[in-house]
Amino acid sequence: MAKGSNQKMKMIYLMKLFMEKTDLSHYITMPDIIKYLALHDIQAERKSIYTDIEALKKYGMDIEGVQQKGSYQYHLVSGTFELAELKLLVDAVQSSKFITIKKSKELIKKLESFASEYEARELQRQVYVTNRIKTMNESIYYNVDGIHEAINHNRKISFQYSQWTVSKKEKMKHNGALYTVSPWALMWANENYYLVSYDSESSIIKHFRVDKMKSIQVEQEGRDGSDQFKMFDMGEYAKQTFSMFSGTPERVKLLCENSLIGVIIDRFGKDSMVIPYDEDHFTVSMDVEVSLQFLAWVIGLGSGAKVISPVSVVERMKMESKRLTEQYN
Repeated sequence: MAKGSNQKMKMIYLMKLFMEKTDLSHYITMPDIIKYLALHDIQAERKSIYTDIEALKKYGMDIEGVQQKGSYQYHLVSGTFELAELKLLVDAVQSSKFITIKKSKELIKKLESFASEYEARELQRQVYVTNRIKTMNESIYYNVDGIHEAINHNRKISFQYSQWTVSKKEKMKHNGALYTVSPWALMWANENYYLVSYDSESSIIKHFRVDKMKSIQVEQEGRDGSDQFKMFDMGEYAKQTFSMFSGTPERVKLLCENSLIGVIIDRFGKDSMVIPYDEDHFTVSMDVEVSLQFLAWVIGLGSGAKVISPVSVVERMKMESKRLTEQYN
């Protein structure tokens, strides 16, 4: 049999065929395989294809042959990702606020390449979040790269930090002055990426919205803050910091109705210090940064939750309640 012009590409096309045209419920026959290869100017006999399939199986592809509908058929049982895993990733990309619409489409297209053409249609029918707020700034991807580079090379970074004006335009804070910090970690919270860093000038840990950081430069100067981050717990930091607005760290105790236990566990985890108070209530103690956002969160729980200590936070709640009453009168 004369060889085709793409004969050296035979194994690659065979792999492509199994990945795109078969899955757990879609099969191909040997005539299908021969016809597909011929369309790509590759001539092949059954015996050589059997050998190639065995080679692909040794390589790690989960190819299975079964007797079905009066013929012997082949399919790829499982790929790099299961369909359920790809659906989960697609949903995450679509619903993510920090990924632009353009980048979302690009990423989903790449995820589809891990599925057969039949499974890809199911991915396209995944839940689409309409009218969802998406970032308009693709520089976030380069910002993340720059931050990782600085962390990996133990260097400080400098950048400008932006904010919105009432005219819906971005404006640099501090008249465009550079911030210089030591980056230590990236954190995902409240649908946004944050840089967690050490500010040598004020000797405190600070966080910044990555999408608001502009003109990031990796400096030659080494990072500070290693002692502060040795015992730093990123998970605890995320739980303590409400809406990523800084406040004063304090241990706060709440008296809550039993019906709110799910809300407390969702926010602070199963390790929260929960103590039964009476038949209808429990108390919970947690370390939080007492910001206006934390007070608003407690108020949002309604009559089912009440701050009972420390006295300073109780007084802040009273003041906030008074302020709200005056504001709406």
